[in-house]
Amino acid sequence: MSATPTVSVRPRSPQRVTSPVTLGRALAAVVGAGSSLGWLLASRRAGRAAGAVAGVQVALLGGVGLYAMTLVRRAEQAREHALDEAAASHNQLQKLIDNTESNIYMKRVDNGQYLLVNREWERLFGVSRERVVNLTDHDVFPHDLADQLRANDLRVAAEGKSVQYEETAESADGERTYISVKFPVLDSTGRPYAVCGISTDITERKRAEDEIRHLNANLEMRVRQRTSELEASNKELDAFAYSVSHDLRAPLRSLHGFSDALLEDYDDVLDDVGKDYLHRLQRNVGRMGRMIDDLLNLSRATRADLERRGVDLTAMIQEIVADMRTTDPDRDVTLIVPDGLTAEGDPHLLRIALHNLLANAWKFTGKRPDAVIEAGRTVLSGETFFFVRDNGVGFDMSYAGKLFDAFQRLHTTSEFEGTGIGLAIVARIVRRHGGHIRAEAEVDRGATFYFNLTNTVKGTP
Repeated sequence: MSATPTVSVRPRSPQRVTSPVTLGRALAAVVGAGSSLGWLLASRRAGRAAGAVAGVQVALLGGVGLYAMTLVRRAEQAREHALDEAAASHNQLQKLIDNTESNIYMKRVDNGQYLLVNREWERLFGVSRERVVNLTDHDVFPHDLADQLRANDLRVAAEGKSVQYEETAESADGERTYISVKFPVLDSTGRPYAVCGISTDITERKRAEDEIRHLNANLEMRVRQRTSELEASNKELDAFAYSVSHDLRAPLRSLHGFSDALLEDYDDVLDDVGKDYLHRLQRNVGRMGRMIDDLLNLSRATRADLERRGVDLTAMIQEIVADMRTTDPDRDVTLIVPDGLTAEGDPHLLRIALHNLLANAWKFTGKRPDAVIEAGRTVLSGETFFFVRDNGVGFDMSYAGKLFDAFQRLHTTSEFEGTGIGLAIVARIVRRHGGHIRAEAEVDRGATFYFNLTNTVKGTP
């Protein structure tokens, strides 16, 4: 910090200045003395009658003098009262600015000298308010910073309105960054004679912003790395899917073909036990084929591109159930689905999800002579859900936690066929659409599966 500059003052010739109060007092004294002297002279020269007239005149002069003294006394009292009020206002203002965390200051426009600072300014920059008065920024701060502060002040004075700056300064707490709001202070003619500033320390906020930028940069780098890893994993999954769909299917086709040949060509040679073995082999080959299909569907449900558009779920459900009636014409199943059931989603993936849910309902109502499958839409806890409900065998809700995991079955294959992948596929498709799925069931009372495609609120389709 620069030393306080030496200021030389040229003494002026002394001049006598008479205040109005002093002049009033002198006038009152003169008038009082004149009244006494006039009374004495009038009594000696003019006799008793003339003295009476002169006495009246003197009395008038004396009254004027007393009235003048009263006016002077009142003026003094008014002046003292005004000074007391001004001092009280100044003290209140000083207490106000001294008890704020921002540093506050006022500087002259013409020469940049400080007129006022608060306690926080004193603490930060180590200069008392008694010393800083008549100093400039060049006496307190480094030259470059002082030039910048002075330029900011002059700009505020020139624009005649408040301006906000971000400024940096060395203080007792180290280098700090401030948001400074500066505004001009006008004189009686409307011209700016001073600039007042309120500077708020934003150093910690700036550090937090820098830290966030740093974290974001690291996060972006990690996301890029993770994306690259996922792309590599997807390529591996694609290769696996190709291998499953081609390399694994070939042996299965051979097993199924040769077992058919044995049953046809050696029917008269094989006994019933041999034929049973071959039929078991064919059933397991078929089950393995369905499992491969489900694995491929599970992979596609995770990786396939999602193309949202309006989907007529009513028509889609009716088509799926119609295909099931064709495949299993002996079944008598009642389907309940309202008209106009629509959703926004990927048509291909939604067909896979609905096919799995409806196939489960069809399968687990197989032992019901009055089987009913219902689909629709409802609102639960303010959210809109689609549902598929049946009156089949149901399940124990204590096992619901693993219901949507791959290869999890709540019934044996001897009771109901299946691979245990269907509901896992449904759950992945629902999550791909930003929704969630849940189930409610009771043993021998059926099951209901609720799902939504986005977190929608009541009243939305």
